[in-house]
Amino acid sequence: MGDVRDDRTGTAGSSVPVAPGTLLVASPALSDPNFRRTVVFIVEHRDDGSLGVVLNRPSEADVRDVLPAWEALSSQPRSVFVGGPVDARTALCLAALRTGVATSGLDGVVAVRAPVALVDLDSDPAALAPKLRGLRVFAGYSGWGPGQLAGEIERGDWIVVPALPDDVITERHADLWGRVLRRQGTPLALLATFPAEVGLN
Repeated sequence: MGDVRDDRTGTAGSSVPVAPGTLLVASPALSDPNFRRTVVFIVEHRDDGSLGVVLNRPSEADVRDVLPAWEALSSQPRSVFVGGPVDARTALCLAALRTGVATSGLDGVVAVRAPVALVDLDSDPAALAPKLRGLRVFAGYSGWGPGQLAGEIERGDWIVVPALPDDVITERHADLWGRVLRRQGTPLALLATFPAEVGLN
């Protein structure tokens, strides 16, 4: 992949560039059922496309049934989350590292934006356990081709905001969309007041 692009949101009240470790928050107008009221954590953003995972869509599958070795390290709820509509058979894992732990020299871990990292699910959970605050397993991912995400942002589908490490492993996933918007302050915080069944036309 090529160099990281410095796309801006084009959304009033936000000028955060898309980059690994940022969030895409679905606007109230975004009606695509795959992404309605979702919060997407960007894992990769380059010239030939972008990749992220939805943080607030738990599935009915439990980690213990799919990847039992990782259950004890998984954050509550210990469900496999639906990362997006692309390649549902692919499992991705994001973890929050403990304070002071670096990814350099740590087998099975690739930095996204410290302290959040991708975890290789073929690595040894016991070896990583002392290094992690928690992790989340995702089935599938959200993907965009060259220029596609920039077009969606310009259209107003997404609001780009900074992520907090706890967004990835929070137990409070059900209200994550509203909480992320509210912490941005006005005017973005006002979007959190839109009822689930109401969009912006």
